[in-house]
Amino acid sequence: MEKIIFFIFLYLPFALNAHPKCDLPARTPTKIVTMPVEHIVVIMQENHSFDNYFGKLNAPEFYGKAIDGLKPEMKSKSLDSKAVHPYHETDFCVHDAAHDWNAEHIGWNFGQNDNFIEMNGETQAMGYYTDKELPYYYALANQFAVADRYFSPSLAPTYPNRFFLYTGTAFGHIKNDSAPQEKKYSQKTIFDELNEKNISWKYYSEEKGAYIKHFKSLWENSKAKMVPMTEYAADLKLGTLPQVVFLESREDQGDEHPPADIRIGQEWVSGQIQLLTDSTAWKTSALFFTYDENGGFFDHVPPPEACIPDQIKPARSSKDVPGKFDRYGLRVPFVAISPFAKHHYVSHKVYDHTSILKFIEQKFGLPALSARDANADGLLDMFDFKHPEFKVATLPKTSRSPASASCKKK
Repeated sequence: MEKIIFFIFLYLPFALNAHPKCDLPARTPTKIVTMPVEHIVVIMQENHSFDNYFGKLNAPEFYGKAIDGLKPEMKSKSLDSKAVHPYHETDFCVHDAAHDWNAEHIGWNFGQNDNFIEMNGETQAMGYYTDKELPYYYALANQFAVADRYFSPSLAPTYPNRFFLYTGTAFGHIKNDSAPQEKKYSQKTIFDELNEKNISWKYYSEEKGAYIKHFKSLWENSKAKMVPMTEYAADLKLGTLPQVVFLESREDQGDEHPPADIRIGQEWVSGQIQLLTDSTAWKTSALFFTYDENGGFFDHVPPPEACIPDQIKPARSSKDVPGKFDRYGLRVPFVAISPFAKHHYVSHKVYDHTSILKFIEQKFGLPALSARDANADGLLDMFDFKHPEFKVATLPKTSRSPASASCKKK
């Protein structure tokens, strides 16, 4: 039996929220929530934990004690058993840290969250950025609604966590394993649900189809909805933005996946958000900005238990550590950007990527794809639909800079 240790009161005044009840099964009908949102936009970047990017939102000029961020005494064990504390990282392009199934479970260490250096072999896992390196992201989080209990769906790498975003489950996957061209995944996605209800959607990406091209029904029936990023600006200008929009940046460059220069990704994200806020669609939009998983970077909040999405067990080999899909992964940054988002607000409710699914399902009355999204919190705490604020304060400008000397290929 797993030895589960939760330091619930270690960093008061914050304590872990109880995990959601898991009594609702897949295909549970979702009650429609009336809202003035007509366009739901999702941007998911790569591989950064909440503490790595947003840990210093607890500075007085931002949220102060209202948000659960970093403290100097936090630490992780090093290879020589000495404690390594969080430190200010100034390198814009660090090495890619270990973040596979085994590494994520080792870092988590049954709730102690103290083995991040052991799993990576170097101290960079304890680095964090501030508004000096991420001025746009800090200003964005400070203006709109941010969540400090938003977890990745599983202690696993990119693909399983993104599969949760698309299907409500990892359907057994614990690795970044792509479907062979001749045998694409048959798992039902949120896009299939949208198709059945004649709800418009597009997946705009720098690379054709990006992650959803691995799903059979979408590849066969919805290629026309997997479009180049250039069409996003065109659709905004024409006033033809679909009801549901996913935006995908370029791999190894704009996605911020180490060792990519994070300034390039910040510039890309700011550009897409400004296109929206400058358009007529802004007054009826809600944009969710987050990261797929923590990428091996330290986060001090132990992920709580989560609803097992389905009966498909993790496809572990004899070399993989024990585990189920019954626990969230580490926290990742999350910001709700909308005229209806509560301004300068921190939500402490427990969310994961299936909360985005739940928001979409609440808007359109779609059934849940799995038990995970059926029982997920649908992000409504972050919104005030009766008192919108359409004006967007001026956000810092970003600029694309050459990658630093430490950049290497993954």
